[in-house]
Order: sequence, then structure tokens, then C-alpha cells
Amino acid sequence: MIVYLDLIFLTNFVIDGALLYTTAKVRKIRFAWWRLIVSAFVGACYVVFMFIPDTSFLFTFFVKFGFALIMLAVAFGFVSLQYFLRNLGMFYLINFAVAGAIFGVHYFLESSSEVLGGIALSQSGGLSHEVTIGFTFVAVLLMPAIFFFRSMLQSARQREEVSSFIAHVHIFIDQAEACCSGLIDTGNQLYDPLTRTPVMIMEASEWDPYIPESWLKRIREAEVDQIISAIGTEDGEPFIWQDRLRLVPYRGINKSTQFMLAIKPDRVVITHNDKTFDSPKVLIGLDGGRLSSDNSYQAIIHPMLIQS
Repeated sequence: MIVYLDLIFLTNFVIDGALLYTTAKVRKIRFAWWRLIVSAFVGACYVVFMFIPDTSFLFTFFVKFGFALIMLAVAFGFVSLQYFLRNLGMFYLINFAVAGAIFGVHYFLESSSEVLGGIALSQSGGLSHEVTIGFTFVAVLLMPAIFFFRSMLQSARQREEVSSFIAHVHIFIDQAEACCSGLIDTGNQLYDPLTRTPVMIMEASEWDPYIPESWLKRIREAEVDQIISAIGTEDGEPFIWQDRLRLVPYRGINKSTQFMLAIKPDRVVITHNDKTFDSPKVLIGLDGGRLSSDNSYQAIIHPMLIQS
């Protein structure tokens, strides 16, 4: 059996470096490249010991764990025990997730003959299964697995950050009520230019039972001015809240002035962090699309509405 020690060393050096780099990015740690390289070098040296006679004691749990501690201390330092333990936990979490992803893809691609060929009968009568994953397979899947795991963590973190700005919205218009989730957007500075009334943007589909279908279509196509001009004519459709309609001008992405159809409610009640804000002076701007790609919220709340 021919073993290319330099190839094994280089492979583990790259893998350890990639795992340490991912740990730093996920934990948002500022690091020095030379420390990361030295740490990956220490990890790669550990594999070389496998081929040195009489070094079986190095492959016990405590020695393996000790090498991981040394690698993290070299790469990121020891600021505090809590800081170090968090780095350690994330490092092992990334290791297990990437290794599990590579093993799962390998097992998924195996044929039935390969699965049966790996089954062996032990001396005690039990069955065991041997899995052999080639170097090329690991090299091809390593980076995609790391990228996928990092993307999932970032996505979960972003959802957690957004959820802290989600509030419950309850809108009252005559005898009608509508409830939805709203995102508190500090960048939303949309006002009615005449009355300086803050405008809360809401998906028009939330008012399906009350808004005519033809109106919803024109709202999606940004033709709300035609809705107002058609009211009172033969082509216009009756609307129960006709006297509550407003046209609010705003600047679109292309810097051109557009109009948003808005409704004047009786009151809007917003609940956020166990606090309730009752706002009688507000307009509900109707948006024809989806405000959230994952439907986590259906309205964008003006920051003035949650001020005491």
C-alpha cells in the first residue's frame, strides 16, 4: 500500500483551515491570517502521527480534544472562558454538520450493491457496515457543505433579528376588523403631505372581502389614480369606504413620483413587547404585492405609531 504523506497533510491542512475560517465568520471574530495558518498546520500535523509507530496513545479522546483546544487557542486566542467555549462549541458544530452532510450525500449516491457490499458479519454474529469515502468526493463536497451550513446559520440569525421588530397589528374600520403581523421599519418616513398623517403600508390582499377584484388588479399595476377618477362614473365600482379613500404620493425606486391608495381607519392598535399603542391618526397604504418573501409579516409599521 502506497501512502502519499504530503498529500494527506495538505488535504487536512486545507480542511482545518476552511473549518477555522468558517468558525471565525459565523462567530464574527476578527482574526489574523498567520494565526489561522499556524492553527491549521497544527491540526494537519496531528494526522501525520497516525503513520508513526508506537503513537496509538495520541488517538484517544483526551488527546484529540486537547489538539482542538490548542488549534482554537492559536487561531483566536483566549480572551475569556466564555469566549473560548463558544468558539469551541461552534467549531465542533461546524465539523459535525459538514461531516454529516458529506456522509449523507455519499450514502444517498450509493447503489444497492455498494450498500450490501459494505455489510460484514462480525465474530459475535452482529452486522456492521463499512463506509469508504474517497478523497476526491470529500474535496468536491467540502466547500459546498461549509457554504450551505454557513448560509443556514446566517439565515436563522437574520430571521431572529427581524422577529424582534415584528408586532401584532389590529385595524378597525366601521364594523370591520383586520389582524396581521407588521414589521417596525424605522426607515419608513411616509406621511400624507397635507395632514402629516403617518402611513402604515399593508398588503391589499388582507382586505379581499371589502376591496373589489378590479381594484386589487389596478393596485398591483400601480394604476390607483384610475381608481379614484372612476369613482362616481358608470365605469366605477361601488365601495363601502369611498369617503375614507386617500391618494398618498411617494417616490418609487426610479425616483419618479407615484401614488399609493390609502384608507383612513377608525383606529389601529399595535402590540409589541407587551406594550399596546392605540393610534387613531394613521392611514393604511395598500400595496399590491408581498411585503415579505416568507410571509412573516403583512404590514410595514411607521415608527411614529409606536411612540408613547
